[in-house]
Amino acid sequence: MCVQLRFNICKKIGVQFENKHWYDHIPKPVETSHEDKVTILWNQQLRTDTAIPNNKPDVIIRDNKQGTCMLIDAAIPGEGNVIKKEAEKILKCNRNSVHVEYEIKIDSSNKRGN
Repeated sequence: MCVQLRFNICKKIGVQFENKHWYDHIPKPVETSHEDKVTILWNQQLRTDTAIPNNKPDVIIRDNKQGTCMLIDAAIPGEGNVIKKEAEKILKCNRNSVHVEYEIKIDSSNKRGN
């Protein structure tokens, strides 16, 4: 699921791929738009001065022009597990966004789960 999500995000920002379909594509750890406006990080650990658990979101979208960063961490829980998994992801995302905001001075005013 995350490979397809990442593929679609990259195509939206103008990254050119040899393969036409997401299922034929092998993701690179870093993709950058043709004018270096946006950088997509795939399955990369957040580098911070302090140790934080679960600091490896599925996709990181860094808008180099606006100085914003979006962390995407996806899950496909079972039907009875949706509320629990959503709470875990919100907690993880809030914890990570605080560290990212502090460490690389980004605007996190659009974070979800508040």
